[in-house]
Amino acid sequence: MLVSLLGDSLVGSILDRIQGPADVRALSRADLHQLVEAVRERHIDVVAEKGGHFGATLGVAELTVALHHAYDTPRDRLVWDTGHQAYIHKIITGRNGPFPSIRTRHGLAPFLRRDESEYDVFGAGHAATSVAAAWGIATARDLNGADFKVVALIGDGAMGCGLAYEALNNAGHTARDFTVILNDNDMSIAPAVGAMNKYLTGMITNPAYNKVRTLVKEALHRVPRNFGQLIEEVAGKLEESMKHMLTPGMIFQELGFRYVGPVDGHDLDLLVDTLGRVRGLEGPILLHVITRKGKGFHLAEEDPWAWHAASPFDKITGRGKKTTSAPPSPPRYQKVFGTGLTELAAENAKIVAITAAMPDGTSTNIFWDTHPDRFFDVGIAEGHGVTFAAGLSTEGIRPVVAIYSTFLQRAFDSIVHDVALQNLPVIFCMDRAGIAGEDGPTHHGALDICYMLCVPEMTVTAPKDGTEMLGLLRTAVSHTSGPFSIRWPRDTVPADVPAISEIAEIPYGTWEVLRKGEGIAILATGTMVLPALEAATKLDEYSIHATVVNCRFLKPYDRTVFEEVVKTHAAVLTLEEGALMNGFGAFMSREIDAFTGTRAVRVDSMGMPDRFIEHGPRAALLAELELDTAGIVARVRSLAETAPILRASRESA
Repeated sequence: MLVSLLGDSLVGSILDRIQGPADVRALSRADLHQLVEAVRERHIDVVAEKGGHFGATLGVAELTVALHHAYDTPRDRLVWDTGHQAYIHKIITGRNGPFPSIRTRHGLAPFLRRDESEYDVFGAGHAATSVAAAWGIATARDLNGADFKVVALIGDGAMGCGLAYEALNNAGHTARDFTVILNDNDMSIAPAVGAMNKYLTGMITNPAYNKVRTLVKEALHRVPRNFGQLIEEVAGKLEESMKHMLTPGMIFQELGFRYVGPVDGHDLDLLVDTLGRVRGLEGPILLHVITRKGKGFHLAEEDPWAWHAASPFDKITGRGKKTTSAPPSPPRYQKVFGTGLTELAAENAKIVAITAAMPDGTSTNIFWDTHPDRFFDVGIAEGHGVTFAAGLSTEGIRPVVAIYSTFLQRAFDSIVHDVALQNLPVIFCMDRAGIAGEDGPTHHGALDICYMLCVPEMTVTAPKDGTEMLGLLRTAVSHTSGPFSIRWPRDTVPADVPAISEIAEIPYGTWEVLRKGEGIAILATGTMVLPALEAATKLDEYSIHATVVNCRFLKPYDRTVFEEVVKTHAAVLTLEEGALMNGFGAFMSREIDAFTGTRAVRVDSMGMPDRFIEHGPRAALLAELELDTAGIVARVRSLAETAPILRASRESA
């Protein structure tokens, strides 16, 4: 945090001069160095106060400034990957003023948004999209006869994703003008894994290769200036030859890209010079830039995994900001899951855990610490992770695949073709189901109920609390006749959870009648069960006595309880923290219609509407969607007014 020594006035003055990238391009080299320190400090200050993604953007401060200095943005297109790298990009593209609003309701989006700025060329929340999207933009440019540069920025572990290689393979063996910048920080969110990470590490640490680079640089410094261009060309050819001899395979050049680098991503002058030269080259280029995640904040440099994202903190000590009067928070679902799965694996040696670059986010790192030989982080490769699990299950292993709901969307075909079609007992544990809060629409798990319900042979469940989640996990491990899915929110559990050794299996395919009433039945799933119970209590004040059913098994559902409820109630309201379109409510409507025939039962459904939900605090978003106690009370009262049988019952009461 060198800029702190320079004083806030200097930081303010340099940032006040930057209304957009044109101002960055007008700066001198000395001013560019000041700008790097200023934007880095601005980022630290805002995230320390508000919370948010942290380490990845700090690592690309020099690269971001250099890119906007070297390229004519927005005419030249910069396509970012894993959008949490782009906070500083936002600061210098006209969004410094509203930057403190990032990740707040109606504030700046946490990731790239095309509708937020012309500089956000392509939306990015998930990883490894940049190369394919930028290749499409470059191809469209040529089809349209236009003239501009296209740069894809991929990094933070995304090069381990298959989508990146599909795009590189498609783009490399052409003459099309197109540049890929690999931001190599040896990290994903967790430490990067896999052969590609080892390859890149080996490339930049090869002592013979680096000795040659050093000798070439020293020789160039001793050459008279009038011979510099010739010598530079000779040295370039020598270096290219040494790369082929001393690095393993030169995979990028074999894919058809002209390889440049590796380049120190924190040497601003070198970056500006290199990018200036690269911009003048034609054809597919791959520039390899080495950065350090968390650069400029020593705690984040020392532990980039922990500082990938941060809650508000004291920027001097790094300690979190917590009010002393606040009671201790209960654990999050993910922690309860990680602890329970670890304990369950102690009982059953066949259980393994699989995640896709998110051991901390899914709390499978707890499992990793205790059962390292049975833990597998496949990197940002969800489809591979699912098919890998399918292979394990064919040999009697019990794979538990823990992936965020919205990330698992990427593996849908693998779920269908490789797991369900073969009726393999893979367990899918989906974190961040429903409203994910400040990370917004790229992370809201709105669709998993829909896409799991439509998969033949798939068991679909949603627990009402942490204890039931672990009970369903026990049931899932015992269920060997097909795939099994469990979903839970990004939230704290509503009550204390005992050790999994004290929790019994949930009887397969059962519902739980929590409250018996008359007239109207509320069929609630997962996180909607407890608000439904609270709503039912309040509805008693209006002479509406609702039945509440915990529909913990969405498929297969409890046919006995279902038939009893439908026979004895004039109206049914379904509740789900998921998309209404083709969700549990739509499923129940069809089932009720088929069962009742000509007898009319009024059915209404509450869930997430058919649109993408913006970012904001989870509780506030649920209230806006009326998926809270007050919203349920209002909907049931409205339903009671419009259902004649219910209205007559209330009037007689």
